[in-house]
Amino acid sequence: MLCQGVRGCNTGLILIMTVVFPLYSWGQTAREVTITSTVDDSEQAAMFYAPEASGAVPLVVVLHTWLGDYRQDAHKAVEEWCMKKGWAYIHPDFRGPNIRPEATGSEQVLQDILDAVTYARKEVDIDDESIFLVGTSGGGYTALLMAGRYPEIWAGVSVWVPIVDLTAWYHECKEADIKYFEDVEASCGGIPGASPAVDKEYRKRSPLTWLSNAKGLHLHINAGIRDGHDGSVPVSHTLLAFNEVAAPRDKISPEDICFFVDRIQVPKQLKKKINDPTYGEKQPLFRRCSGNTMVTIFDGAHDFIPEAALAWIESIKLP
Repeated sequence: MLCQGVRGCNTGLILIMTVVFPLYSWGQTAREVTITSTVDDSEQAAMFYAPEASGAVPLVVVLHTWLGDYRQDAHKAVEEWCMKKGWAYIHPDFRGPNIRPEATGSEQVLQDILDAVTYARKEVDIDDESIFLVGTSGGGYTALLMAGRYPEIWAGVSVWVPIVDLTAWYHECKEADIKYFEDVEASCGGIPGASPAVDKEYRKRSPLTWLSNAKGLHLHINAGIRDGHDGSVPVSHTLLAFNEVAAPRDKISPEDICFFVDRIQVPKQLKKKINDPTYGEKQPLFRRCSGNTMVTIFDGAHDFIPEAALAWIESIKLP
């Protein structure tokens, strides 16, 4: 069923399509570096750009998608923007595609991302109050996990079409017959319910378990309304992520979340005209803010909109 994360939903089987992101042969804009893992001393690759600067600069950390790696081009616009702004940029590998226990939200993955930040700090003077995190799909999943596990590091986290509950996503993918359920099973050691140890892995590796720690952090959570129909991650994941950090009065009801998922529409009582030019042709259809968190459901599917992500980062008042 599609609305796995919400009780009492009427759902059915809907075809889900996979988005494949291209790879790019990196040129001279960013250089390939190796970072020694503080977990196991393995050499982990990353793409890194350090501007010439006379003082401390912000850093943007970009995370690859579910089956991607550090060579991926899905966030090329972010790298180019950092170069133009004179900001530092790093794109770590964090164990590559999410197809094995060492990847997919593991302790090694989390430390690899922390190690990437440490590496950048050693190479260039980084403003520790201006470190941002960006991720899409599987990268959005990992970004939300980092937000919940290490909220004190980030000035802001921009996520797009993220997965927040691996158990729910396993069932959603299996029902729709997309192979990601096999990746999740391989990463967590079995199917949900196989054993207490397996279920612990699903919980430990799911952002939903940790996101309440990110209350107060600047969060920018986005999904296309057709995702889960024309994409691999139902919008319930994005809306449930918002609910974990939102004030009680701002939470989106389970009934409304199911309406978004099943009807591919904004519930009538939540409709409001929104004009945000940074989203281009994929205009917001629903937006809600709670504290420092903003959730947006836009007219699209499994998409990343770099202009919107970068405009949001720039809108945050840096110290």
